[in-house]
Amino acid sequence: MIAALRPPSPEPQPCKICAAPAPLFGVVDFSRSCEVSRGIEFPLVGIPVYYRRCGACGFLFTDGFDDWTEADFRQHIYNADYITVDPDYAENRPAGFAQLVTQLFGANRGALRILDYGGGNGKTAELLRSVGFCAVETYDPFTPRYAQPPDSAFDLVTCFETLEHLPDPLGGIADIVARLAQPGLVLFSTFTQPQDFHLQKMNWWYIGPRNGHISIFTRLALTFAWRRQDFFFGSINENCHIAFRELPDFAKHLVQFQASPAH
Repeated sequence: MIAALRPPSPEPQPCKICAAPAPLFGVVDFSRSCEVSRGIEFPLVGIPVYYRRCGACGFLFTDGFDDWTEADFRQHIYNADYITVDPDYAENRPAGFAQLVTQLFGANRGALRILDYGGGNGKTAELLRSVGFCAVETYDPFTPRYAQPPDSAFDLVTCFETLEHLPDPLGGIADIVARLAQPGLVLFSTFTQPQDFHLQKMNWWYIGPRNGHISIFTRLALTFAWRRQDFFFGSINENCHIAFRELPDFAKHLVQFQASPAH
């Protein structure tokens, strides 16, 4: 049996991004994972997880886990069975993200100080070091080996498939910014809601509480969230994004991507 979820209020609650009213939108079983995209469904456990959607910025979230501790998340989501609901976690996804960082910033591999925030098993950082990135660290509070927060600032903070896991997205983004040197760049990934989300609704594959996907963004919600830090925000594609207060020299070649202004 999992730790108790916060009972859903029938009344709209403030959006965690913009504070506008967010009424109840839909419900899925706790067992639902992103593996539904591959046609894999796990047995129902009979624990409903209710999500809300903001009427202003479109942010989709559940407040059911807001009373959980890190120990609760570690026990019931980020446990030994996690690999069954996210088989790409161990090898495939870290390899892809390491390749992306190398493609974008390989010319500066000898100079950049990089933090992989929410870096899981540390594989992405390991692969980056293997191709010549000299200073790469991992931070992930749910992985004991990497749970100690770093005490230095970094030129590049990568944050892959992490924002959707945050019960407090604004607090999480503030913590990411606190690890960043200025000027510096945040390179992060999270899928934004597709154009036909109004048709897919809770059937969209990315909504998976068993994966810990409890904060599902729109581009507008991401713009608002980063604006709170006076950061520009832009997207490379529907899943890969950048954020910065002042674009550092090593990332000037990314200006082709349209960034949303902080003001």
